[in-house]
Amino acid sequence: MKTTPPDLKAKDIWSRLTVLTVTHNGGEVIGGMLQTVPTEAPLIVVDNASTDDSLDIVNKIAPHARLIVNEIGLGYGNGMNCGLREVETEFALLVNPDSILTEEAIISLVQAADQFPDGGLFGPSILNPDGSVELSHDVNLFNRKVLGKRVGEVCPEGPLCADFVSGAVMLLRMSAAKAVNFFDPEIFLYYEDDDICMRFRQAGYGVILVPDAVITHIGGGSVRPNQAYYWEKFWHISWSRLYFEKKYHGLSQSRKLAWKYACKYALKALGYTVVLKRSKAWRDAARCAGALGFLRGKRASVVPAVDIK
Repeated sequence: MKTTPPDLKAKDIWSRLTVLTVTHNGGEVIGGMLQTVPTEAPLIVVDNASTDDSLDIVNKIAPHARLIVNEIGLGYGNGMNCGLREVETEFALLVNPDSILTEEAIISLVQAADQFPDGGLFGPSILNPDGSVELSHDVNLFNRKVLGKRVGEVCPEGPLCADFVSGAVMLLRMSAAKAVNFFDPEIFLYYEDDDICMRFRQAGYGVILVPDAVITHIGGGSVRPNQAYYWEKFWHISWSRLYFEKKYHGLSQSRKLAWKYACKYALKALGYTVVLKRSKAWRDAARCAGALGFLRGKRASVVPAVDIK
């Protein structure tokens, strides 16, 4: 990995990046995030058909933001793609609406990008609301079970190349992001961050954790929780995992895994129904449905199908 001395003064940093967030009924959290975005930074907010007060909050707290309002929910990756196509700066800082930024963290990410010109994607250290560290980097998805639980692991002291960094906050070098065609439009929700990290690395760009950049991730607050939301969540967790398998390991392997999921989660849903644990039965029924939808060839995305490498 090539390195260059960091620009400690971060000259013209706010002219070099655009902050980008996607919201869908995120009114409970987006205000807190917007208040931590430096006013000097260009800001794009993509709204995925919110029916709560999200847009009112954006207009009140960040009236300078450029709003892109989708009439239907396009999912996270496709929502980000709507914003990324409008970015004209060198970098884009992708921020979940339930994340809390600091100016120092943003500067550290850009300095790391200047220090490592071969890096395409940079992720910060992430704290939970109680101040504990949420380990936000990992190996690729296919090797995580092999390594097991990360008991006793400590946060790195300096930048490192990783297979994966969390999608809660990501700094993208726009030239690299354009080279990999942004997020995969076939993924509606979940595993889109795994996929884009994979494609950055396949294209020869580094994925780099920057421990000196520290943000807080509230977590679980991007949308209003209800029964329909939980069904959608676990349906897409199942479907997207299987799509990821198909994309990188082929159709045959993905269908084997899909049948495994369908049988496993059908039995679990039945078992939880018998013991009256309805929320868990609902969760696993959604996972089973996602696997069956994948086997039937159902697309998760609502945008027209396109080829992506």
